[in-house]
Amino acid sequence: MSSRLPVIEHTSRPWRIHTIAPDYRVEDVWSLPTPGGADDFPRLVEQFTAGPGNPIVRALLAIRLRLGAPLGLNPPAAGARAPWRGEPIPGDLRGRPGPDFGPFACLYRTDTEWAAHATTSGVDAIAHLGWVADGSGAYRGRWATLVKPHGLLGRAYMAGIAPIRHQVVYPLMIRSIARGWRPARSADLSGSTG
Repeated sequence: MSSRLPVIEHTSRPWRIHTIAPDYRVEDVWSLPTPGGADDFPRLVEQFTAGPGNPIVRALLAIRLRLGAPLGLNPPAAGARAPWRGEPIPGDLRGRPGPDFGPFACLYRTDTEWAAHATTSGVDAIAHLGWVADGSGAYRGRWATLVKPHGLLGRAYMAGIAPIRHQVVYPLMIRSIARGWRPARSADLSGSTG
């Protein structure tokens, strides 16, 4: 299904995000159960940005927002763009917008890469999707989280939520992606043979 990957699986690839966010730390890299063809990446971005389909994930996110509000740890509301505080977005990427992801505002989308960021008083974070050839002629999604904590509060926050992210939130989100991916891919394949 999916698995957590070593950080080098993200840092060794020529992603555009490396030049835009050179001072962000790669927190997590996950392989997504999304086999597809070279042109299937837009479908992955659309499915990912539709939001968490799992009710447990939605409940945990609601709790996290409620607890984060008094500490100023919540990002701006969806639709309110947080200021980008990294390197300038190159001109060839500025005209390539993609969908936002809840409070994460899209930085850019290419044929193989999508990145969005959220900013709080504790941390700047980037959600990054990539589309990677798997060596068998197929492609699969990769999901990376990049962070830049602000001071002790930001580092404590990231350490505090790590077990919940790794053991509950991300695995449930990835399972939800897998459930949504298989039927859509099967429909695509059956539609092309009929």
